[in-house]
Parts: sequence; structure tokens; C-alpha cells
Amino acid sequence: MNFFDQLRTLDPRDVGRWPLPVRGFFIGLIFVIVAAFLWYMFVWDDDRPALQKAQADELDLRSQFESKQQRAANLDAYRAQLQEMERSFGAMLRQLPGKTEVPNLLVDISQTGLAAGLQEKLFQPGSEKGNGFYAELPIRIKLVGTYHDFGNFVSGIAALPRIVTLHDIQITPVDSKGGYDNLTMDVTAKTYRYIEDESGAKAKKKPGGPT
Repeated sequence: MNFFDQLRTLDPRDVGRWPLPVRGFFIGLIFVIVAAFLWYMFVWDDDRPALQKAQADELDLRSQFESKQQRAANLDAYRAQLQEMERSFGAMLRQLPGKTEVPNLLVDISQTGLAAGLQEKLFQPGSEKGNGFYAELPIRIKLVGTYHDFGNFVSGIAALPRIVTLHDIQITPVDSKGGYDNLTMDVTAKTYRYIEDESGAKAKKKPGGPT
């Protein structure tokens, strides 16, 4: 009778009469199950958080490596993009007038309104406000004319070589009989002046006084 035939003939209520090899087999099986359970409870369960943390660290490091590898592969493209941004920034800075150019720009703004056929009722530069590397100069303007003239004025301002923006535009009839051919436009024009050159000039001055 082989081992499997012996298993089929065993009486589970009379373990003491089982053949010795069968009893040895089940004792060994129970020992393996208990040992595996104890190993899981006292070894694996205690070490599992450390293993999970190590796995998470591995994923994080792998993600960082892939990200840095991708950046390194695109380094030339980033450098070209940075150079293009520097060129664009330089072009924008050249559109900001220097301090000596502001009076001429104010004349250009005023002349743009007159060239559009508008009557200038108010042209009042305000106080200059510093904002980092540039200063903002608001100008209150009041003009009288038609819608068509106002359109020409806005187009002329946009065509100026220096940056000028228009804010708080209000258009109202001069009187009840004027209609669309006799309107008043109140607007605040803002121009911007690059001021980094001033800070550089001050840094070059000697402590003893002006040179």
C-alpha cells in the first residue's frame, strides 16, 4: 500500500493508530505551518513598513532620475529657449524710454491726438511711480472729437515706438445736440521708463561726492 492509499484509509478519530510515516508527515506539516505563521507575525509584519518605505524611496529616486535625464536630454533646447527669452526681454526693454527720452515721448503722445483731428482739452502728466526695474508715468488726457478720430488716436498710440497703454477710457457726448460727432474722451495713458541704468549709475559714484 502506497502513501496516498494509507491516507485514504486513515481514521481521523484514532490518530494514535496511524502509521508512523503518516504521523511524521502531518507533524512536519503542522510544524511548517506554525513556523510560517510565526515568521509572518514576528518577522515579516515588523519589517514590512521598512520594505514599503524602501520601495517608495526606490520609486521616488527612479522618478527623479527619469526627470533629470529628460532635462539633460532637453538641455540644448532649454538653452536656446533661454537665449530667445533674453532676446525678447531685451527687445521689450528697448521699448521703454530712458529718463531723457520721456519729454519727447509726451510730445509724441500729444501730437498723436492732434494728428488724429482731436481737440486737446487736458494733458496732465502725473507723479512717476517706481515698480521694480521700471517706473510708471500716468498721464490724464481729455480729448474732443468723433468716434473715427478716437479710433485714429488709439491706432496712433499703438504705433508709437515706445510702450504706451490706455486705461480708464470714458466717452461721453459733449452735449445733447452733438451726437456722435461731438464727443469727449477721458483717458489715462501710461508710459513706462526703464530705471536700472540709474541704479547702476549710483553704484558707480564715489563716496566722496559726485565726479
